[in-house]
Amino acid sequence: MAGFLSTRALTDDDRRLLDLRRGDRVLVAATLTDGRRVAASRLALHVLRDGEAARTPWADVDRGSLDPETRTLAVRWVWGASDTFAFGTDRQSVRFAQTFRERVQSSVVHATSVTLPGGGQARVALRRDEDGELFTQVVADEGVDLARPEVAALVDAAESELRASAGLPA
Repeated sequence: MAGFLSTRALTDDDRRLLDLRRGDRVLVAATLTDGRRVAASRLALHVLRDGEAARTPWADVDRGSLDPETRTLAVRWVWGASDTFAFGTDRQSVRFAQTFRERVQSSVVHATSVTLPGGGQARVALRRDEDGELFTQVVADEGVDLARPEVAALVDAAESELRASAGLPA
């Protein structure tokens, strides 16, 4: 399984860079074609390069999509930025993408889409953070101004309904 890092194969330096929290563990890891390494742990997505690591909790991942022809996982973060992870083999891309999908989905308790004036959409989600606490999150299509009063009213109503359905304060 060239390119994969099992938990036994991680060096001590890798483990320190990952900064795994108590109870966390690496589920799958791979070396990307650009030399970066990615690791999916129970609690976060880790990207390692040149002795540095970026750690992103699963609740900060909006979505991802694997292109099987190019073996590239396109990732969209909740703040609107995106990244791509190109894998060297089909096996790497499929295994990592499956774990990626499972972890993102495990952070989403419930989600609803809101159609907005002007044709845009916002997704209001009830998500679970790394500590298991529930919170709501709003991710809108590019170009949507969530501060516009008519947009804010629709999103606020959807968020209040979602919070109430989970027994959370509005």
